Amino acid sequence: MPGTRKFLKRIQLGFLSLAEIGNDLFADSSVQIHLSVQLESFTTFNLAILVLALGKWLTKKCAFLREFNVPEPVTSGLLVCIVTALLHSFTGLEIGFNLETRNFLLLYFFASIGLNSDFKTLWAGGKPLVILVVITIIYMFLQNLTGVAVASAMGLDRIVGLLGGSVSLLGGHGTTIAWAPTFIHEHGITNASEIGIACATVGLVLASLMGGPVARYLITKHKLEPKVIEQPDVGVTHDLKKQELDYFSLLKTLFWLNMSLAIGGLIQEGLQIVGANLPLFVCALFGAIILTNTVPRVFPKLDWPAGGRSLALVSDLSLGVFLAMSLMSLQLWTIAALAGPILAMLVAQLILAVVYAIFVIFRCMGRDYEAAVVTAGFSGISLGATPTAMANMTAVAQKYGQAHKAFIIVPLVSGFFVDISNAVVIQQFLNWFG
Repeated sequence: MPGTRKFLKRIQLGFLSLAEIGNDLFADSSVQIHLSVQLESFTTFNLAILVLALGKWLTKKCAFLREFNVPEPVTSGLLVCIVTALLHSFTGLEIGFNLETRNFLLLYFFASIGLNSDFKTLWAGGKPLVILVVITIIYMFLQNLTGVAVASAMGLDRIVGLLGGSVSLLGGHGTTIAWAPTFIHEHGITNASEIGIACATVGLVLASLMGGPVARYLITKHKLEPKVIEQPDVGVTHDLKKQELDYFSLLKTLFWLNMSLAIGGLIQEGLQIVGANLPLFVCALFGAIILTNTVPRVFPKLDWPAGGRSLALVSDLSLGVFLAMSLMSLQLWTIAALAGPILAMLVAQLILAVVYAIFVIFRCMGRDYEAAVVTAGFSGISLGATPTAMANMTAVAQKYGQAHKAFIIVPLVSGFFVDISNAVVIQQFLNWFG
């Protein structure tokens, strides 16, 4: 009967919540029903495990995904969010996910990076490592300025430009998702996750396509070749001792990760007292660095988890489930209107990355074959992530010859220094434009 408000009903079946059934069911003699399904934290976590497993299976079966080094949770996570977007488009159904577990996984991942960051290892790259760190930090500022400029030109909030800058490109999916709550709650960018993830995902593909051709151009133009032709290696193993994954090694790893999180919490509280602020995941990273550079020296006979299989497993699982949970929860329909600005930002960032790699990275790193391989790796860092950088360098080394220096310094820069310096740079830009 017109003018009669229909019922609003909430049903909970175990961990599944079905909310907001029905709106005003009589608008211009038509019926409009809005459904919202909210999956609880436990369900979301278990679904993310299945999504990660699906991504690994798809990558194993699809040569294209392996060739472009697309992370497994990105593949399956995006697939799930596309399905939810189609459901919303055709039925009006909105599926929500409780992401409470996700934040803890992020802390574990960054703490694991810190536990592997011994100062002796960090300085193994010597002078080229310092040079690459400095010019990468300079690039962070240029990348963010480019994003801010394009966003302003497109009539968007300048803060959106940071999401198309070092937050999503140099930072990747993990940094994007970690910083998204800051953009949402403190700066009012409600679709920050979707914008950042879209930029990070496309950036991975662009980075994979960019590295090889840039290195080939430099090697061909300058007639470069390695000093010694050797069988290429994929990376550098700092601990040659083989370790088995057992009960006690896993317990030990979990204990020191938790200690890292505890110290990280104290660091964050101390910074807040003096008026400074850093995200908890960065503080957890610092906490782990403190532990890994003090405890083994005080207790030299202690079997430290750094470089062990247990730590690698926990790190990979934490990041994998974290990304799967984050990507599958994206609401793609919220960024449809921003497709043009996102494309414009990525085109501008690609041009900047190519120019900077050829005219700055290559020249500053020595203009030799090693420098060309480092440039290929930087191409992966600038728009993608550490795995993309390693894939780019491996492809070049397999064709032209080994570059041991590049395989040492690029992972150190992208896996450690970028995370710390990027957090500081992002916060500075938020202070300037927020």
